[in-house]
Amino acid sequence: MAVSNLVELPAWAAELLDGARVAHLGLVDDRSRPRVFPVTFAIAEGRIWSAVDAKPKRVVGEKLARVRFLRANPLAALTVDRYRDDWTQLAWVQVLGSVEIVQVGEAPTALAALTAKYEPYRGSPPPGPLLALTPERCLHWRATRSPARTGTESRFAGGASGQVQRGS
Repeated sequence: MAVSNLVELPAWAAELLDGARVAHLGLVDDRSRPRVFPVTFAIAEGRIWSAVDAKPKRVVGEKLARVRFLRANPLAALTVDRYRDDWTQLAWVQVLGSVEIVQVGEAPTALAALTAKYEPYRGSPPPGPLLALTPERCLHWRATRSPARTGTESRFAGGASGQVQRGS
């Protein structure tokens, strides 16, 4: 199933996305090849934010590969999933959209959300930049049947409104 923004996600999908500690950011590299990076993330202001942080990397800041790739092509997909050996518990959420590269000082709410979610950021805030994914389409699936939607299931407020889209 697909919806156009985070607010329209069913409650189970919103909880899976909100509670995940790591996501996988898919994008296209400078040779038009797919790449996937594990990222920390938080939701704020209707967008999904990730930071270039102090974890070891080959290159830091603006020269980091994912930043360079997103400057050339800002389209991306962020995926979180739940795996269990009991396959009735399988589920995933994927958010498709465009990424904007934002300096840390320009997004205090996003930085606060990341700091609240990840304890290491409290002692060492990420130097940035931040990656802000604006959802254009949100796909979700789970192995168990979903109850009928009530229209008030999502915990995410403040996102852009849009029409529900069918299909995947």
